[in-house]
Amino acid sequence: MAQTILGWREWISLPDLGISGIKAKIDTGARSSSLHAIDIQTITVGGEQWVEFKVQPLQHQTDAPLHCRAPIKDYRQVTDSGGHRSMRYVIETTINIGSEQFTAEVTLADRSQMMFRMLLGRTAMKNRYTVDPGRSYCASQKPPRATGTI
Repeated sequence: MAQTILGWREWISLPDLGISGIKAKIDTGARSSSLHAIDIQTITVGGEQWVEFKVQPLQHQTDAPLHCRAPIKDYRQVTDSGGHRSMRYVIETTINIGSEQFTAEVTLADRSQMMFRMLLGRTAMKNRYTVDPGRSYCASQKPPRATGTI
């Protein structure tokens, strides 16, 4: 079966977090996926550790962030593209790209200085997609009233 082709950027939705649309950089050089998150706090829900955080999927805007929460899957050291290491919370969430849906790990980090508020790494794409770096939006289109336009 042929794999779906992704461009170097795609529209993604994260329904578990209430994010209907966010532009993501498709990055085969990054192992893990990352989502822009601020005001990250841990809480206990039913005896389990969860993380609460705010997401502003609109690049260059700071008003009306979305309030999200998810169970903590892990807390691990991640090395960014500049070689800097930091500890990040890891959640597992549903990702929709076009008509396809799957669950993947996503680290939470302040990406306010990055061009994209979400990065989809190679672990989430493995055995699912082929990436054409010369194209954009191969598998997705801007959803109506997207929360993630830049």
